[in-house]
Amino acid sequence: MYSGRGFLLYRACVSGNPVASAAASGRKHNPWLIAGVVSIATFMEVLDTTIANVALRHIAGSLAAGLDQVTWVVTSYLVANAVILSISGWLATVIGRKRFYMICVAIFTVSSLLCGLAWSLPALIVFRIIQGLGGGGMAPSEQAILADAFPPEIRGRAFAVYGVAVVVAPVIGPTLGGWITDNYSWHWVFLMNVPMGMLSLGLVSVLVSEPAATRKERAALLRNGLSVDYIGFILVALGLGCLEVVLDEGQRDDWFESNFILSFAITSAASLILLVPWELTRKEPIVDLRLLGHRQFGSCFLVMLCVGAILVATTQFLPQMLQEQFGYTATLAGTALSPGGLVTMALMPIAGRLIGPVRPKYLIAAGMAVVTGAMWYATGLNGDFT
Repeated sequence: MYSGRGFLLYRACVSGNPVASAAASGRKHNPWLIAGVVSIATFMEVLDTTIANVALRHIAGSLAAGLDQVTWVVTSYLVANAVILSISGWLATVIGRKRFYMICVAIFTVSSLLCGLAWSLPALIVFRIIQGLGGGGMAPSEQAILADAFPPEIRGRAFAVYGVAVVVAPVIGPTLGGWITDNYSWHWVFLMNVPMGMLSLGLVSVLVSEPAATRKERAALLRNGLSVDYIGFILVALGLGCLEVVLDEGQRDDWFESNFILSFAITSAASLILLVPWELTRKEPIVDLRLLGHRQFGSCFLVMLCVGAILVATTQFLPQMLQEQFGYTATLAGTALSPGGLVTMALMPIAGRLIGPVRPKYLIAAGMAVVTGAMWYATGLNGDFT
């Protein structure tokens, strides 16, 4: 015989009913509502990886800077994201998922306000670094909150909702950024995050609760004393941060002919090489490289690496090429990417529903085949098109 809550939990697990599952685990709110709330900040954070791309020429003119200098507005954000991501999981456990998530959203919101009010390029870059630190910390806690809110049976559909924000935002970013820049001012590219961030903070504080299991885990961790792999974190920060600078600034500085690029490349390579034996011999590594040895996790990691590289790369160079080579306005350059965003938005919910009937590896293979064909076609793009 099952009593009250135990029977409800059993029925939730069998039926896959998210509302019943939420009630069974002590949560008061529909998990789909929580997924929507979490996606607000997700969309906002990922949007900022690309929204400034089409506004770079306007920012350069407004702040009396060169186009080569102003690209650090994008680079600084991405570097800060890469640096903080590795330690975000540990911080979320120590501070608490909900609390850490709200701190990150607050930092992102305040720094967005400061970016919009920036009076010089150095000030804007500093504020973008702070913005990247806040934004980079959101991802681990967001995904943990979603995993807590949904039972395994429908977790794929929940992450499809989350995936819409992650995948569509970088594509919509240039379109929205271009329209705002042409019709208002580049400052609003950053200032628009402020009301969205405040809305996210308010909804998260009301709707999201910390699961009892994570509270116990945090209490046990604090009792045993805090220990963090500082050296591993420094190696990750140096490796990824310096690599980002090399990839973003290498072509402008003639790659390894530049002492600046060469020094960053050596630092990145040495850090990433040393990271492997160091992390494999730690009891509690900051990055558990052993997970890459698991077939499913390793393959998913590789796929997401490729998808992320393609999304960020294409949404950065295409708008700049259209503006510099073809004379497009910021709005038109951003609009050129809209069809991809609309198709992605339409297909993500469908993909979430297909995860059950169709094995995920077939969906992934089909998607990567389409992306491969599109990227092969894109290799023919050049400045001679009319």
